[in-house]
Amino acid sequence: MGQRRAQVLQAAIELLDEVGLDGLTMRLLASRIGVRAGALYRHYPSKQALLDAMVAHLVTPPADAVPPLDGPWDEQLRGLAIGTRELMLAHRDGARLMSTFHNPGSEAVTFYHGLIATLAAAGVPADTAAVAVDTVMAYVNGYTTEEQARATGADARPREVRDRAFHDGLELIITGVKALCRGVPAARPA
Repeated sequence: MGQRRAQVLQAAIELLDEVGLDGLTMRLLASRIGVRAGALYRHYPSKQALLDAMVAHLVTPPADAVPPLDGPWDEQLRGLAIGTRELMLAHRDGARLMSTFHNPGSEAVTFYHGLIATLAAAGVPADTAAVAVDTVMAYVNGYTTEEQARATGADARPREVRDRAFHDGLELIITGVKALCRGVPAARPA
């Protein structure tokens, strides 16, 4: 990625954290970095392309930052869910941003298919493995979208209450996958 393109991407992420997804406009971003809005289209042909690049950047940690997931399929699925939620919570409207992508990036796609293959290799039928990963990701996104929407105001719950509820829901999904796959070895939650 070119240096200027990387600067635009970083500025967009910083602006997201300041003004949220609704406030993130190409015009405001251009103003922030001191160029005309049209100049941004040399780096990203559309706002959607910029949003996709933001998602791909956020979901792709540096190679040395996160060890590869290994272990039983349920631990990997749990790790994916928890890590994705934390990533979303680290950015204002992070869950909404993640749900906007059209192209999440090759690293994210590779990881997604790798996790499905891991579940299938552990004995989870391939179609069930794909549904399990999709269901977990939809749960994470939906839960976190609601969580971020309610982060302030009278119905805001303390983080530990939200964490417990999130983990309980995640365990319900994983338990359901296990029930569909009797005999597939899985780890116990911590």
